[in-house]
Amino acid sequence: MSTRIDLVSITKAFGSGSHKAIAVDDVSTVIEPGELFFLLGPSGCGKTTLLRMIAGFIEPTKGIIQFDNKDVTNTPPNQRNTGMVFQSYALWPHMTVAQNVAFGLTIRKVPADERARAVKEALEAVRMAEYADRKPTQLSGGQQQRVALARALVVRPKVLLLDEPLSNLDAKLRTELRSEIRKICKTSGLTTVYVTHDQKEALSMADRIAIMRDGHIQQVGSPRELYREPKSRFVASFLGETNFIEAKVDAIDDADRVTLLTAAGKFLAKPNRKNTPLAREQRVLCSVRPESIQLVESNQEGALPGKRLESTYLGEIAQHQVRLGQQETGQVLAVIELNPSADHLGSSHTQVGIMINPDDVVILPMTRANR
Repeated sequence: MSTRIDLVSITKAFGSGSHKAIAVDDVSTVIEPGELFFLLGPSGCGKTTLLRMIAGFIEPTKGIIQFDNKDVTNTPPNQRNTGMVFQSYALWPHMTVAQNVAFGLTIRKVPADERARAVKEALEAVRMAEYADRKPTQLSGGQQQRVALARALVVRPKVLLLDEPLSNLDAKLRTELRSEIRKICKTSGLTTVYVTHDQKEALSMADRIAIMRDGHIQQVGSPRELYREPKSRFVASFLGETNFIEAKVDAIDDADRVTLLTAAGKFLAKPNRKNTPLAREQRVLCSVRPESIQLVESNQEGALPGKRLESTYLGEIAQHQVRLGQQETGQVLAVIELNPSADHLGSSHTQVGIMINPDDVVILPMTRANR
């Protein structure tokens, strides 16, 4: 049975008086049973502190943590039945792989035959059974991380907690282990909370993501919701690359399409009106992903005029820098072209047109935070 986690107004302050620092500030959210839930944000945003409060290593200054409606706010870590995987692996160098994995069961005084069976199953789950008799120093970084995961799984925790478990690995190995960790978590049916600052990691693995900044949760949603429908400039810019274009609402038609007026001309958007009520003459900020912009002939009807300043060919994609409008002071946009033909990439400072699909334009209110 998977566990539901409720975080209710969780706050953590360190120090006092003029030296007081708020690491986590009034965070409330629900992590559903069996969910792979990511805490994502820049360094110092409070995500690891929040994870450690869920684990019981740190007590909240105020707020309530519940597992299946049971208050565990002040329950010691060893009584919460959670499994923790640390960034540093934290393996005992003098123990074998099997002994490291068995450590939690030994502490719990599980009988030897049952302990051996559980260790074998855990190592098989992470494809490390053949390394049972080796020492951690005889393993690669990826293998050590699998052992750390097996050690967390072997005690059959209600909740699995992972603190940047792939950050010490090279890029290729991180990519390989992403799908493995997700598969293990989903097969085990574990409620999993995973801390990372790696956007690709979160997008490729999570059921839902909470994006944090300065101790607050900025937005919670599925990877697709956060990428396609960010609610703030911070979320849009943190989760992938984007262009921000200042505009004014020129007209709104019966099909909910909005005509936006920019310094370079007009283009259409079809925003989520529920999230962003709009009115004529209202100033807004548009977020447009580089891959959503299409380069066309400069005279194509409906296209915004621009000048291609620079192009970089990367095989499956090309990256372009395009200045909007005819003025040398015009805004420069990043544009990604998929499956580019190489014949036009050598020329720069050429006139081009820019087309943007209305469905790909995210309209944000022109608040102080979004400027």
